[in-house]
Amino acid sequence: MPFWQADAGGFSVRVRVTPKGGRDAIDGPARLADGSDVLKVRVRVAPEDGAANAAVGRVLAEAFDLAPSRVVLAAGATSRIKTFRLDGDLGTLATIAAALASSKD
Repeated sequence: MPFWQADAGGFSVRVRVTPKGGRDAIDGPARLADGSDVLKVRVRVAPEDGAANAAVGRVLAEAFDLAPSRVVLAAGATSRIKTFRLDGDLGTLATIAAALASSKD
């Protein structure tokens, strides 16, 4: 299963977050022990008061060429594995996600 999913409700991206990761960046796709796929995202900030979640939202917004307000945390507020909902053209978002899926760090 890919780290992204387009459906009638919109577009979602499943990420594994590394807070205090030294830089704000997408490290590419990864497969978890349970067999599910995620997009690895690292941010500089610590996971305090939602700062890391907001930083991940900004990183995703930049990667998907969206305004930060169009990226919303949907699940996993206190977990390293999170789901973000993206509001934009589904075809464009899927194209960008496919390109990220084929990237290697």
